[in-house]
Parts: sequence; structure tokens; C-alpha cells
Amino acid sequence: MANMANYKDLTIGDRMLEAGSSEKFHTGDWRSLAPSVDMEKCINCLTCWIYCPDESVLVEDGKLKGMKMSHCKGCGICAKVCPKKAITMKEE
Repeated sequence: MANMANYKDLTIGDRMLEAGSSEKFHTGDWRSLAPSVDMEKCINCLTCWIYCPDESVLVEDGKLKGMKMSHCKGCGICAKVCPKKAITMKEE
């Protein structure tokens, strides 16, 4: 069993110890579905922004401006919580 790492040398759970490091990781590559926003249906309630676990909803001056696709994992929560069904998930 040569060249095997000793478990004592591994970081527990491969956790990140640096604060704010999530900005460096573009998790959008994981997705198979992507949100598509119909801006004509959107009422800017920002419910999608409140529920997005990845801070992928871009808001400017209190209005939805789009999605930060480099961080969106395609979970579909934004589409599920949209009261006007302005967000749909599309296969990539």
C-alpha cells in the first residue's frame, strides 16, 4: 500500500477555511437546467432573490436584472417560488 495518504493528514470534510472563498468557485458548471426569465411576466417581487441559495439572482435598484449563471447550479428553487411563473427551467 505504497503512496497512500494517511487519513490524519487530510483536511476534515475538505472544508474551506478562508472566508468568502465561494466567489472563487464557479459552481454553474454543475447544472443541467438553467433558469430563463420572462421579464414581461416578472413583477420584481424578488422572491427568487430571497430563496436563491447561491446568490445567483442579480438585482439592481430593487429590480431583477438577470441571473449570475457562473454560480447558478440549476436547482430550480427560483422557478418554484415565482408567484407569476416568470422563471422557467430550460435544459442546457
